[in-house]
Amino acid sequence: MRIAVLGGGNGSFAAAGDFALAGHDVRLWRRDRDAVAAHRANGGTILVKDFRGRHEAKLALVTDDIAAAVKDAELILCPAPATAQQDIANALAPHLADGQVVFLPPGTFGTVIFAQAARDAGNRADVAYAETGTLPWLTRKHGPFEVAITIRAKRLPTGVFPLIRKAHALDAIGQAFPGAIEDCGDALSGALMNAGPIIHPPLITMNAAPLEHFDRWDIHKEGTQASVRRVTDALDAERIAIRQALGYGAPHFPLADHYAKEGEEWMYGRGSHDKLTDSGDWREHIVLTRHRYMLEDTRIGLSFFVSVGELAGVATPLMRAFLSIGGAICGQDFMRTGRTLKGMGLGQYDKAGLQRLLAEGLQ
Repeated sequence: MRIAVLGGGNGSFAAAGDFALAGHDVRLWRRDRDAVAAHRANGGTILVKDFRGRHEAKLALVTDDIAAAVKDAELILCPAPATAQQDIANALAPHLADGQVVFLPPGTFGTVIFAQAARDAGNRADVAYAETGTLPWLTRKHGPFEVAITIRAKRLPTGVFPLIRKAHALDAIGQAFPGAIEDCGDALSGALMNAGPIIHPPLITMNAAPLEHFDRWDIHKEGTQASVRRVTDALDAERIAIRQALGYGAPHFPLADHYAKEGEEWMYGRGSHDKLTDSGDWREHIVLTRHRYMLEDTRIGLSFFVSVGELAGVATPLMRAFLSIGGAICGQDFMRTGRTLKGMGLGQYDKAGLQRLLAEGLQ
């Protein structure tokens, strides 16, 4: 199938490389014109490294022209951070066409942001938007045209906006991720499966001192101690309580499964945490006030969860605590600068009204 991949980060390169190796027609778009020129001069390929070895993936197009990238694409994949979603949505909006599927892995309810951008641009194309709970790859770029994939995800819970286009969206996404997509209903259900705002805020705030002291620190290895894990599970219980209060059924994919040695598997599968830490790719220099675990997963992810919790009537004391601590570290009010239903223009909806919007789409 013809796939457009948006962005130049770890996830975008893993996506473009993997899809090309699977035989898809892949176009990679990024905003950095100089980086695009350098990539073209290097042959427009991506070197993918995984447990099977090294593989050169040839892309059909590398471009800074988003219209060219998405023209006739059946699937548009945007694994960019939530902090970049609004700008990318605005750039993409005029170029969407009937039948296309936009997939955000993960989304943080970015599906609605992309749909709003298309509406505001006057584009009434029949487009489906979908999001899932995690990036489909544990991955890091090892060079400008080289990416290492530690693990490919399985059982990706995926929600669609609007819900009436679910069958078409899941079919298209399933062609790109055969056997890996799991229907979890609407886009809010998908957003409430986001693993990042549960795993990462405890790691980056409870490891703040060593992160500032040591030049490089692996918060997934030394930083994931028993006390941190207990807090993560308690934080995840708040997420699951929100899902239950809104009427979403199991499976809720608790994050404890990610660390367990046995039991139900989802996300990256059994033993993935050990493979992640063994790779060494997450031993890195982290600046607390600039890292995406703080500015994306804490500021945007948790503020969104809290706002949905307010709508559902669910108390979220731990989420609020991490928002307060993270905001104090960064010198800002994360509930004000983050992502809330009110900030997205959805503050007027009650639960029933929001469910209708999720099912039918924007008017």
